[in-house]
Formats: sequence, C-alpha cells, structure tokens
Amino acid sequence: MPIHYICTMNSFKELARQRRSHRKYTEEPVSQEDLKTVLSAALMAPTGKGLRKWSFAVTSDKTRIEALSRVRTHGSAFLAGAPTVIAVMGNPAELDTWIEDGSIAAVSMQYQAQDLGLGTCWCQIRNRESSTEGVSADSMAKEILGIGEDKSILCLIALGHPCDERKPQDEESLRWEQVIDAD
Repeated sequence: MPIHYICTMNSFKELARQRRSHRKYTEEPVSQEDLKTVLSAALMAPTGKGLRKWSFAVTSDKTRIEALSRVRTHGSAFLAGAPTVIAVMGNPAELDTWIEDGSIAAVSMQYQAQDLGLGTCWCQIRNRESSTEGVSADSMAKEILGIGEDKSILCLIALGHPCDERKPQDEESLRWEQVIDAD
C-alpha cells in the first residue's frame, strides 16, 4: 500500500520561484514556533551516510548580531538588521562532508523560511577573512558566539520578516546553457 504525504505548499516549483535573498528586515521578532519550524527543516535535511553531524548556533541577541555584522570587511553588514541569526557549523576533523551537509541544511532552512513568509540571506563565513587583518571570519564569529575550536562555521543565515518585496525568479532568464546533456 503506497504512503501518501500531505504537503502544505502548493508546489515546490512555486516556492523555488518565490525564494529570494532579503537583506532588510522589520523589527518584528521571529516567533519561537517559526524558529522551531525553520530549525526542524535543517535537522531533517539529508546528510552523507545519514550521520547528521552538523550543528547550529542561534542568536537573537542584538549585541551579538551587531558584532556578527562586522565580522567581515564586506558582505556581512546586512546581518545587523536581522532579528535572528543562525550559524551553520560542522567539525571538519569528524566528517569530510561537513560543508555539503551544512549547505543542504542551510538551504533547507531558507526554503522553509520562505514557506512561512520569512526572509533569509546567506552570509559566507568559511574561507573568508574578517575585518581584523590576519584573523579568519570563522575565528571571529566563533568568538562572538562562544563556539569551541572543534567546530567550523560554514555560514550565517539571517532570518526575519522582510521589509522589502522581491520579484519572483524569472524563468525566462534561467541559464539553460549551463546544463550539459550528457547523453
């Protein structure tokens, strides 16, 4: 007997069209229920060998978020306006697919947030320099969040109620030339 799953969204295709990065947010906090739903999507994300070795650090503390917004010279300032920031982490010594697994979890959170009417934006941390010369963005962000040296931060996901409207993805602009027919 087949199993039927019930899904609340109309279609994934429409969700994918609608999902856009938002770098500006209202001051309205993210509800605990919505935050739990977003984090649940990450915790259900597929991983290599089903090991689920990623971890997440969540902060809604304005002082920490403001400090995180200055972690990079360019590309992290938008974090200052987010009511919540989620660090996606892994332990490179423990699992060689921590980057891939973390990426899948981060994108799962972004699609779930979109489905809830929330906005997100990815801020790359891995392999980025911080605003302090000779210090990695990873080291600086871990210090701000109180994360141990055994973890590495892949990215920070800004999460909040968007205050801007973005047009859906334009299917006419898709780069089909980047798809290789291997048959």
